[in-house]
Amino acid sequence: MRSKPAGSQTNPAGRPRDAAYMFISSRPAEKVRDEVSIIIGYGFKPNSDATIDLAGTNFAMYTQNDGAWIKNAAEETRLVESMRKGADLVVKGVSARGTQSSDTYSLKGLAQALDRVGQECK
Repeated sequence: MRSKPAGSQTNPAGRPRDAAYMFISSRPAEKVRDEVSIIIGYGFKPNSDATIDLAGTNFAMYTQNDGAWIKNAAEETRLVESMRKGADLVVKGVSARGTQSSDTYSLKGLAQALDRVGQECK
């Protein structure tokens, strides 16, 4: 499952970047279910974390190149369950050049999409 942000901001404003996406992947052959990952559209600042803010709860994401994944794998189930119930979430990160970004993703229809993936990927 893949989604584009409903809204994006950069500081300084108007900095160019490639398209950003959020993915939730299930790969049964690898025993991976509901793995949340972000492609941010630029190279992250080395050794920096990104964050997901979901209804006031923050989840730390480790970064590598232009990707981010949940830092504490034990929190991934809680993140996905919160996403099922939430309206939107915000991903924040800092580029290698120091640009701060904030991307807002709508979670409308997410629960139904995850249920469908769960049925198809047993």
